[in-house]
Amino acid sequence: MNATPEFPAASDLAAPALYEQVAERLRNRIYAHELAPGAWIDEQALAQEYGISRTPMREALKVLAAEGLVQLKPRRGCYVTELSERDLDEIFPVMALLEGRCAFEAAQRAEADDLAHLAAIHERLEKYAAEGDADRFFEANQAFHLAVQQLAGNRWLSQLINDTRKLMKLTRRDSLRLEGRLKQSLAEHRAILRAIQRHDANDAGRLMQNHLLSGRAALATLKLAG
Repeated sequence: MNATPEFPAASDLAAPALYEQVAERLRNRIYAHELAPGAWIDEQALAQEYGISRTPMREALKVLAAEGLVQLKPRRGCYVTELSERDLDEIFPVMALLEGRCAFEAAQRAEADDLAHLAAIHERLEKYAAEGDADRFFEANQAFHLAVQQLAGNRWLSQLINDTRKLMKLTRRDSLRLEGRLKQSLAEHRAILRAIQRHDANDAGRLMQNHLLSGRAALATLKLAG
């Protein structure tokens, strides 16, 4: 008779959850620029700060490296990713194509409840734009794009977008700092919503692509102004 298989101890099962939690905390600090682009990550200091050993910290950094948020350099350590202008020129058109396709499919599938949900999110965009609250506008913007993505219901698109969005979040909030960009972004979202509401898939896809490319143009202008 075969021996009863041994299951991992509770402590072993907790280890993956720990490094995933650490990865999420570090991810948020990177997005908030508490860990600035190009900055060296002091593994030991962070491990001490979180009250953990170096092992889950290293595993967390491997997760972030796989996402492209940090770079592990042999004999030099770990650094927060700093996207170059070329990186942005290559990433934004890809994301524009992916999200454009999502808007296309969302316009085809949208039902009354879906449209009401999307319109409610857009009302938050209107509110925060009127208040000039770029941070809350950014969060509502993320919710709008996610709602369009979920409405499309294409899991393959979602996987590609989610992976790419992690890199995009390193910079997308910055574009809203450009004078007039908040109102421009709002107008673009308004047009996308209307296209989805009238089930115009081609127009929705085109407008979403242009919206993403407009965000890249805003970043480029901001770079020149800075």
